[in-house]
Amino acid sequence: MTAIGKKQILRSLCTVAFCMWTSFSQAQYMESKAEDSSLPEKKYTRQSGLWLGMYTKYKIGEKLFYYGEYHMRRRDHLINNMAQIYLRFGLSYLVNEKFEVTGGIVTPFYWAPEGQYSDEEQIDKVVNQFRFWQQFLFIQSMGRVKIYHQIRIEQRWKRDYIIDSPFKLTHRMRYKISTYIPLNKPKLQDKTLFFSGYNEIFIQAGKPVLYNYFEDNRLFLGLGYVINENFQLQAGYMKSIQQRERGFDLNNRDIIRFSVYHNLDFTKRKKKPKNQEIDPIL
Repeated sequence: MTAIGKKQILRSLCTVAFCMWTSFSQAQYMESKAEDSSLPEKKYTRQSGLWLGMYTKYKIGEKLFYYGEYHMRRRDHLINNMAQIYLRFGLSYLVNEKFEVTGGIVTPFYWAPEGQYSDEEQIDKVVNQFRFWQQFLFIQSMGRVKIYHQIRIEQRWKRDYIIDSPFKLTHRMRYKISTYIPLNKPKLQDKTLFFSGYNEIFIQAGKPVLYNYFEDNRLFLGLGYVINENFQLQAGYMKSIQQRERGFDLNNRDIIRFSVYHNLDFTKRKKKPKNQEIDPIL
């Protein structure tokens, strides 16, 4: 590797680290601002979980893609109890090589947490939500490293676990900065091992939201492997600080994530050149 190439990588890594640190610092600031002096002292509850996910992106037109996410999430000592089944569907439009927009629906199912309700309260053990979502993805190239800025907006109709509780509308805004850095090859291509990292801030609003405007901050570090142009694997650790409804209760979550990424092209096309760069599924 040339001296210039090493300098580019070092500069890119420093920029990524600075952006992720800035994002995380903003989340900590927003969390501190969410605290009201009239509320009790903050209480952190340690939790752990295992999240399994599959991401799909299928090209169905020159600039049009089907996008899907399918998740199973467990909690309490990683795997003791079911937490969520999470299904996200959408259509993506590639405006240009640096900008992409996506929109669709989400249908998650939530399992009631153990011990949150008394024996006298009648609850549904599983409740669903209805959501619309929109996403804007900006890609920033820095030598062999790419930085992805993802803005996601969701309109959520959610309800409590108590039987016959009504659905209420809330709005959630998410910003994620992420990067994929190839480790054994100059770019993402077949048989590439890569580093993956991101930080994502969650902000919510709406009439039901009184104290927890800062909903979540997720920091992820992991490794991935590109099997070929159709399959990628990724595994890593995620730290999540999640603010609950009363504002002073927070979940300090340690989560292990395993993900499979599947990509297909259903359009008529010529065979791709060997060792062509492969884009991650976002």
